[in-house]
Amino acid sequence: MTKVAVLGAAGRMGQTVCDAVSADPELELVVRVDPSGGDGIETSIESLVPAGAEVAVDFTQPASVKQNIQWLLSNGVHAVVGTTGLSPADVDEIRALSGANVFIAPNFSIGAVLMMHVSKQIARYMGSAEVIEMHHNQKLDAPSGTALKTAREIEAVWEKVGRPPGGTSHPDEKEVVQGARGADVEGVHVHSVRMLGGEAHQEVIFGALGQTLTIRHDAMNRSSYMPGVLLAVKSVASRPGVTVGLENLLDL
Repeated sequence: MTKVAVLGAAGRMGQTVCDAVSADPELELVVRVDPSGGDGIETSIESLVPAGAEVAVDFTQPASVKQNIQWLLSNGVHAVVGTTGLSPADVDEIRALSGANVFIAPNFSIGAVLMMHVSKQIARYMGSAEVIEMHHNQKLDAPSGTALKTAREIEAVWEKVGRPPGGTSHPDEKEVVQGARGADVEGVHVHSVRMLGGEAHQEVIFGALGQTLTIRHDAMNRSSYMPGVLLAVKSVASRPGVTVGLENLLDL
């Protein structure tokens, strides 16, 4: 059995991960860690050493995730990271480290990964795209990691096939109110919604002459991420270095 630690165990996502790991016959939850503490929860990452953790799942905060990864690698513990907020430069820094393996996923939902995969196929044929993502109002970062990854992958396809960044937007477009067009991510406009009642939702709207095509993914609750998280936990030891994206574990 693989010995697993969960960082951010007191959070809503962390609690769900703890339950999923505990229920899996191939995994053993050996320690739960969260600075806020709680019943059966350690407050220091140092507790992973006496617990003998082999893999740590990180669902903490954007401000602490990079430091957590550095500690895990220096102590020979593989990391599965679901916390968003890591920049491409951060990932490059992590690639330069050694000691264990890292698996980073902007989204652990298999449906969301399929949405991004399909978006890349559509971008080959349609030259306009915008992303609208909606999350609960307690999410700390905007845009979401999934939205950023989607936009960057669409732009990469456009560059490969020779389409101009930004698709067919008017060159003289002017925002009457700043921010009305959302964030410009590699030429793709991304709009973030934060409100009560939602969990995690994303639409990608493509446009071409006389037509639009919309694909949408809805995560109804946190259980939707667990198959992807468990797959990553069981795979990270066999994937040297840094792996980014759940699509690397799927036959796409």
